[in-house]
Amino acid sequence: MFAAYAARIDRDQPLNGLELGERPAPDVRPGWTTVNVKAASLNHHDLWSLRGVGISEETLPMILGCDAAGVDADGNDVVVHSVIGQTGHGVGPREKPSILTERYQGTFAEQVTVPAWNVLPKPKELSFEEAACLPTAWLTAYRMLFTNAGVRPGDSVLVQGAGGGVATAAIVLGAAAGLRIFATSRDEAKRKRALELGAEAAFATGERLPVRVDAVIETVGAATWSHSVKSLRPGGTLVISGATSGYHPERTELNRIFFLELKVVGSTMGSKEELASLLSFCAAKGIRPVIDSTLPLDRAREAFTRMAEGDLFGKIVLTV
Repeated sequence: MFAAYAARIDRDQPLNGLELGERPAPDVRPGWTTVNVKAASLNHHDLWSLRGVGISEETLPMILGCDAAGVDADGNDVVVHSVIGQTGHGVGPREKPSILTERYQGTFAEQVTVPAWNVLPKPKELSFEEAACLPTAWLTAYRMLFTNAGVRPGDSVLVQGAGGGVATAAIVLGAAAGLRIFATSRDEAKRKRALELGAEAAFATGERLPVRVDAVIETVGAATWSHSVKSLRPGGTLVISGATSGYHPERTELNRIFFLELKVVGSTMGSKEELASLLSFCAAKGIRPVIDSTLPLDRAREAFTRMAEGDLFGKIVLTV
């Protein structure tokens, strides 16, 4: 079967390790189902995999891709939840979770096999392309907002870095849930798009907000960390799920964190139950993921290049 996979690890030039070509079809194993992939979406995780984060040379070649929607062995339209336990049968309460492309082959292929526990029905309201955007970036945003930030309708939220997959999802989901959403971006066009998606106001990166917010959704990291901390009201919550600009901010703002009793919460992906809730939320409220572009799988290198350059707004989807 045709696939996009990591053939080697190159920490400095990650795209050097990306190969497109034939790979063996997945083996049938008890308790697992094979999904014929219709659409899959890119995440920064895929670029990090090419740099050797989460995988090692011993696991190569590794088909990339965490997100997918397609048709399972019984002919059902499904969405794949990509968090899999080490035993390969769901995630037990004391089991260390793994994500597709770390221990198990990923979704950038004609087929992917996952535990039957890991597939959910695709709502008829969502296309395969739209559904394929949800299991990583949109699920991460959903968990950040509604589980870890604990915000309620009417609360105010700052979303840093409008344009990225998680940030875009947080704007759309937050606005649909009745939150006051403020967004930032260095790019004027992306700020305008944020307003079109439901943000109450959009600001240049680092610009002072008109009010202190209840929560901050942080995925940028070092470049926006100080601004995020300074933008919170006393007792507010900063939820972080990534650091695309680096892990080491110049100012930690520890004095503000303890003096104002701020909460800093790490967040990673989400549960199968949260993904089910997200799917229902999107179907019921008419929410549609923001898709930057859609390309066939054989143009995966072009898609990876666009993601590496950062010139996108929303998700890049690969179709099979």
